[in-house]
Amino acid sequence: MKYDTQRPYAASYAIIRNNEGFIAFVLRSNTSWMNGFYSLPAGKTEVAETFIAGAIREASEEVGVTVAAEDMTHVLTVHRYSSAASEKDGEFMEWIDVYFEVHKYAGDIYNAEPHMHSEVAWLDPNNLPDNVIPAVLASIKALEEGKRFFEYGYDK
Repeated sequence: MKYDTQRPYAASYAIIRNNEGFIAFVLRSNTSWMNGFYSLPAGKTEVAETFIAGAIREASEEVGVTVAAEDMTHVLTVHRYSSAASEKDGEFMEWIDVYFEVHKYAGDIYNAEPHMHSEVAWLDPNNLPDNVIPAVLASIKALEEGKRFFEYGYDK
């Protein structure tokens, strides 16, 4: 018997808050997907890279901070069904998105990838702008509602 087994992509996200509870977001530009939209420091995990290591790497690459694994807590997992401009012929892909809350970091937040992001902004999670990537917006809302897991995009 043949099974159609999922082969989802995986991504790690770093939620970094300031003393007022605002979250660090990057404004995407010059990328192949969702330019002009805010996202968290995040990205695909690499081959043989753990979710924690991916979040640590992305925080360093995108906003220039150093985070230790013990200074992060897993807060949300999202099973997401999504399309992207870089996908062939508008095909949909499945993702496992893993979000980590960063409790402590070394360095100052800045735009460490100006070739991919036009700014870093501290945004209020209870009053996010319309140009936050929809799946990230839904994930932040789910987290603020106390959810630890949810599914996104399967109803479309």
